[in-house]
Amino acid sequence: MLCPLRRMRVGVTTMNISLPKSLRRFVDERAATGFGSASEYIRTLLREDQKRSAQEQLEQLLLKGINSGPAEPWTPDDWTELRQHIRATAAKKLGARETKG
Repeated sequence: MLCPLRRMRVGVTTMNISLPKSLRRFVDERAATGFGSASEYIRTLLREDQKRSAQEQLEQLLLKGINSGPAEPWTPDDWTELRQHIRATAAKKLGARETKG
């Protein structure tokens, strides 16, 4: 049986970064305030930045939609086309997953 912690490391790679001593001390101090290690602290910062970036991207898309002009009502044909597109996309993904597994 695999150790749960070992399972978490699947797909993990290593990256070395160079920091000035002052930043290294800062990272070590922050890591000691509730993180298991400096790596966990850095991973948390990166995940938070990913979330921020995704939020900014979503806001930009929403603004683009708002500024694109007045909305047009959907017709039954529009809904049918959307359903067909979703089914086709799902079938492709399912087929791709079956060939991998």
